[in-house]
Amino acid sequence: MGKTLAYVRVSTVQQDVSNQRLEILEYARRHDMQVADYIEVEMSSRRDRASRRIDELLGRVERGDTIIVSELSRLGRSTVEVVELVNELVATGIGLVCIKQGLRIASDLGKMDMQSKVTITMFSLFAELERDLLSERTKQALASKRSQGVKLGKPRGTIQRSKLDDRREAIQELLRHKVSKSAVARMMGVSRTALASYVESRGIA
Repeated sequence: MGKTLAYVRVSTVQQDVSNQRLEILEYARRHDMQVADYIEVEMSSRRDRASRRIDELLGRVERGDTIIVSELSRLGRSTVEVVELVNELVATGIGLVCIKQGLRIASDLGKMDMQSKVTITMFSLFAELERDLLSERTKQALASKRSQGVKLGKPRGTIQRSKLDDRREAIQELLRHKVSKSAVARMMGVSRTALASYVESRGIA
């Protein structure tokens, strides 16, 4: 049986992590679970994954393990990010318990209950809607600028933002410890080619 790690995050130092710890401990007691360790963070969700110790959390679990949080919002700064993280956990066989939402995803997908499957599907739909709305707002803003005669496009030589930028420190750290690019790419959910291109464009040794 795999281990269980708890992730606890508050946005400011004025908030107290003890409430989340107690909630997790009580849940674990009722469901006969043993929490091996806690990762506690006092930081806004607006910070990147590495700063919020999400990458550290993922680096400490493996197939068959379980992550427990008081609620989904502790894991990400947007619906899209939360859903992407949940999908990452599902794909790698890591279980997830979100107490407030009543969500319990077994590390063995064959044991996932119908409520969890429906919840994941709904979150995926919300994330898709959020992406579509963002895309539509972007298109409208660009059309408005064009109508005003504003020249669009980045200057030549500009490095475009990558979804890996938020995880740059984690990538550097893994490569520094001689983890292969193929393994790092799998951890980041991208192809080896995409990772190699990112590393080269950012000059990461």
